[in-house]
Amino acid sequence: MLPNLNLISCNLSSSPSLLLIKPVNSRNSFQSIPKFQFAISKVSFFKTVINHRISLKPCNNLSVSAAFSPFKRPGFLQIYRSSFSIKNSENDVLKKSTSDESKLGNSGNNNGGDWTTSILLFGLWAGLMYYVFMLTPNQTPTRDIYFLEKLLNLRRDDGFEMNQVLVSLWYIMGLWPLVYSMLLLPSGRSSRSKVPVWTFLVLSCFGGAYVLLPYFVLWRPPPPPVEEAELEKWPLNFLESKLTAGISVAAGLGLIIYAGLAGGDAWREFYQYFRESKFIHATCLDFTLLSTFAPFWVYNDMTTRKWFGKGSWLLPFSLIPFLGPALYLVLRPPIPAVGPASITSNTNEKD
Repeated sequence: MLPNLNLISCNLSSSPSLLLIKPVNSRNSFQSIPKFQFAISKVSFFKTVINHRISLKPCNNLSVSAAFSPFKRPGFLQIYRSSFSIKNSENDVLKKSTSDESKLGNSGNNNGGDWTTSILLFGLWAGLMYYVFMLTPNQTPTRDIYFLEKLLNLRRDDGFEMNQVLVSLWYIMGLWPLVYSMLLLPSGRSSRSKVPVWTFLVLSCFGGAYVLLPYFVLWRPPPPPVEEAELEKWPLNFLESKLTAGISVAAGLGLIIYAGLAGGDAWREFYQYFRESKFIHATCLDFTLLSTFAPFWVYNDMTTRKWFGKGSWLLPFSLIPFLGPALYLVLRPPIPAVGPASITSNTNEKD
């Protein structure tokens, strides 16, 4: 029952039974106390402490060993030390639990922030869909079909020359899905959701940013680790190739130069098309959206490859429509890959 005692004090004068064992200054006088009286004193002391559970306060200027040195009882010091060790361990447990709760709270806040971003992106996508289908100008639907057939080479040469700016925009929109595929595979994959990114990338060849925005809503980082064998297979061996990135930059630069060399009449004609045609209006908006979101995915890919310290100077260039992200794809380093054993161990730790 002694371990229940928490604190030992030198304030012994408050208990009458403790006066029987109060030592005197002379050691010889202390030894002259009869043995049976000393035994009674000890019994009285333990009964007082156990039955009444006295709460004793330690002296400020007197140590425990000095207060009990006449008794030569190391057990009292051991009890004193064990009680403090128990209290310290309890404090450590409380601190650890508090820190764990704070971590859980922070993770909850992060999840809340993710959902907030997803809701905002979903609202943006819904608003864009409403604008494209309901509010965009649609004064020339027959001409839109004719332009689409000409751009797809479904009509023979009838002597009509297509607008140079429109032709450049059309072909550069065909390059955007390739650039986004190189940015989202593999660094844009989601490890916390089972939504496959490649489905949206394939559909973006037809719908552009209007198809990619739903994936941005469902995206949950971080990306899963990339295995070395995966980099040697399709499509990563094609998307990670510097040759693919170089061709994209060269083709995009040629199309932009082709549009820039068009005269002022071609640009004024294109602006008139923008004000009248639903097809051209929606395509221009699509190009703007892809150029707006590209810098974020450049930053995401840069951090995944652990190249932010050396490649951060490319972030301002990523704001340049198409050419900035395409230039980053040429200069970026290879993505770090892990072995199968590392992936298996990470999966076991999550389980």
